[in-house]
Amino acid sequence: MRHMDLKRWTRWLLLALLTAVLPVQAQQPTAVLDAADNGLLVLSYHDIRDEVAARGDPDAYAVSTQNFAAHLDWLSAHGYHPVSLSQLITASKGGTPLPPKPVLLTFDDGLRSVYSKVFPLLRAYNYPALVAVITDYVDMPAGRQIDYGYRPFTRDDFLTWAQLREMQKSGLIELASHTDNLHHGVQSNPQGNSTPAVITRTYDPARRTYETAAEYEARLRADLGRSVERIQRNVGVSPKAIVWPYAAYNALSNDIAEQLGMPVSFDLEGRSTPVKRDLHGLARLLVTNNPTVVQLAYELRRDVERDGMRALQIDLDAVYDADPVQQGKNLDALIDRVKKIGPTHVFLQAFADPDGNGSADALYFPNRHLPMRADLFNRVAWQLKTRAGVKVFAWLPVLGYELKDPAIRKALAIESPESDGIFRLDFTRPEVRKIIDDIYEDLAINSYFEGLLFHDDAYLRDTELTQLPQEGDDGARTQALIDFTLELRTAAQRWRPKLGTVRNLYAQPVLEPQSASWFAQRLDLFNKAYDHTALMAMPWMEGSRSPERWLDRLVVAVKQHDPQLSQTMFELQTLDWRTGKPIPGDRLRAQIRRLQAQGVRHFAWYPDDFIAGRPSTYDARAAMSARSFPYEEK
Repeated sequence: MRHMDLKRWTRWLLLALLTAVLPVQAQQPTAVLDAADNGLLVLSYHDIRDEVAARGDPDAYAVSTQNFAAHLDWLSAHGYHPVSLSQLITASKGGTPLPPKPVLLTFDDGLRSVYSKVFPLLRAYNYPALVAVITDYVDMPAGRQIDYGYRPFTRDDFLTWAQLREMQKSGLIELASHTDNLHHGVQSNPQGNSTPAVITRTYDPARRTYETAAEYEARLRADLGRSVERIQRNVGVSPKAIVWPYAAYNALSNDIAEQLGMPVSFDLEGRSTPVKRDLHGLARLLVTNNPTVVQLAYELRRDVERDGMRALQIDLDAVYDADPVQQGKNLDALIDRVKKIGPTHVFLQAFADPDGNGSADALYFPNRHLPMRADLFNRVAWQLKTRAGVKVFAWLPVLGYELKDPAIRKALAIESPESDGIFRLDFTRPEVRKIIDDIYEDLAINSYFEGLLFHDDAYLRDTELTQLPQEGDDGARTQALIDFTLELRTAAQRWRPKLGTVRNLYAQPVLEPQSASWFAQRLDLFNKAYDHTALMAMPWMEGSRSPERWLDRLVVAVKQHDPQLSQTMFELQTLDWRTGKPIPGDRLRAQIRRLQAQGVRHFAWYPDDFIAGRPSTYDARAAMSARSFPYEEK
């Protein structure tokens, strides 16, 4: 039996045992979240030039001069008020508030077109803007070239200090740092992969060592210090903002920037941000693919909360191979399949579970407490982001860590009168909390990802950890586990800000609310705490004889807590673990259509067998693609 089959078979047995005898408990009240956001809009532009192809231009970040001018016209005509960075800082300190519908225009990289194309238009409209320069590229020596993606760029492609001085003196242009020379990747693992220089502890292949925390901090501080000094020396002003390359940053980089006089920082996560005293991590809308004014208007007006998630849950154990050549082939197969399917997300396993018992025997990233099977998670996650264009959430246990020392492992384990289930550590013990906090922090230090999927090991029977209050109407035990997961998110967010959260939930507590005390899991409390709940909508695992009717019942039960189905993700099974047979692709597609007809928006499935190509690529595209037209063009 393959390990991922064994995992779900173990869950099935656990569910059968847990639900054999269930106490009666009342239904819980409904909870609805208001996610409205009407704050500052920040637009992120790069190159503005006259000739840009309407479709398929080699520079996806270029916008035509004509379209850019039309954007300015549209913003003016529709009540937007362009504001400056200085206005934003003043408003955040309680000074003059921003006008209605404020918009801040930003231009990254310090390209020459900001002077030749953008600046004349800004003067004509009297619109302020923020220009973020890579100071090492300004007035760079003749003959030097920068790999800018679609062609090499030379000094003629970038601004000069004289041009920056002229624009700054106009009063319309303020300057931000885009680092001195951190707008590139550095080697992040033994396999030679590169990830953003700002967030990566570099790997030295000659010494076979990773950059220390002190070396990493010194490198950031030196680079940002040079950037500030060069702007001050050449333009006569100190930048008040940092625009992070690739939107990759962490709490340490923000702290260093603020110490150097830059209390404002920008990323690319989201479209707008409420203006508060803390101006770190302001969201920006990245303008790409040369949008017409109609396309820009659509993007600004559409309700992103209506976007559905499509997630593939991927076993990294299936990528790993002791043979590097075979491992490379496995990774290529995964990337190729994800590109062809086109989901929005991949939930990527960050722990090794070769025996399939649901707990971590080792991890796929450098860490302080468990063996590292291979430094693989970061490599795969970054390639999924850059080559396949998906968001990667790290899938990691909450409690299930099999520490190397058997005596310590036993001493710190949850004492359970039951012999079945997943091995779990007792999270009420301070030393356990410290260990697992460290693991989540180490994951974030060493890897790029955009969210966390909390594994299905986070459950408690009512006979376990009896020092905790009983579940009760307030869900005390459920809340204790939720609080711990949010503590883990905080540990990771020191190094990976704005992490999304998803947590697995068994179906039984939803269908039979009286079973909540046997799991310490409740959908209403999960949807208050996390961005989404991945409900294990797996009828064969639950032993249902009528899977479609079982799914119908599940939708009805979910709507009692999530009437608009805005947060609950239905995670389907693609394999019947009891028989070892795949669920037919046409049946999976029919199930998703059936659930969509009842209002379900968010879907995931597990396992996605990218090695064997099951479900088939055709069925996967039809069921799980987020594209408007998912089918392969002939």
